[in-house]
Amino acid sequence: MKKTIAIIGAGPGLGLSLAKKFGSNGFNVALVSRDEQKLIKLVDELTLMDIESKHYVTDVRDLEKLESTLVQIEEDFGKIDVVEFSPYAGPTTFKHVLELEIDDVEDDYKTFVLPAVKLVQMVLPSMRQNKSGAILFNSGISALYPIPQLGNTGIVSSGLRNYAQNLHNLLKEDGVYVGFLAISALIEKGTDGDPNLIADIWYELYSKQDKFETVFPELNI
Repeated sequence: MKKTIAIIGAGPGLGLSLAKKFGSNGFNVALVSRDEQKLIKLVDELTLMDIESKHYVTDVRDLEKLESTLVQIEEDFGKIDVVEFSPYAGPTTFKHVLELEIDDVEDDYKTFVLPAVKLVQMVLPSMRQNKSGAILFNSGISALYPIPQLGNTGIVSSGLRNYAQNLHNLLKEDGVYVGFLAISALIEKGTDGDPNLIADIWYELYSKQDKFETVFPELNI
């Protein structure tokens, strides 16, 4: 049976690059996001590459819908072998640390942390039972280094990293890999943050499973 990757927050940038990378290496692809029109285009492009994929319209902030979507993916493909979580909300949500309001932090918390916990609750039992699987968390560089302009994102992404590292430390003996990728550049084709390069890094981390995290592009700090 072919393996399946579920990409949470799939779009025409990194999501598509990940779908192509894993799909060209024998994976079925489940694409999850809020925008059905974009998802349909992604499926069409993957079909041209003979990559089997399905799309699922879901807002990750709706935890009940996220749960039902993950159940549907397992019904459609048998099981979820890899899940990549990156519901990026965009730079308009960034708030300076000195200008933070409670709502700013709460909004990011509901977008990134709560869905991540729900996701793990859903996919982990099967992965532990099968002693295989991978959960990949994608975030920005403020998860590691404080950046005042990214006040709300820094609080949430560093918390997400803490959660992911705890999972990594506890689950590696069970055959389940949990990885974390901190992206230190804007994701844009033809730049250091080219989504195809990031997808290559993710696939390398998944394949080797020899470390918890990496920063890409590397920083000289």
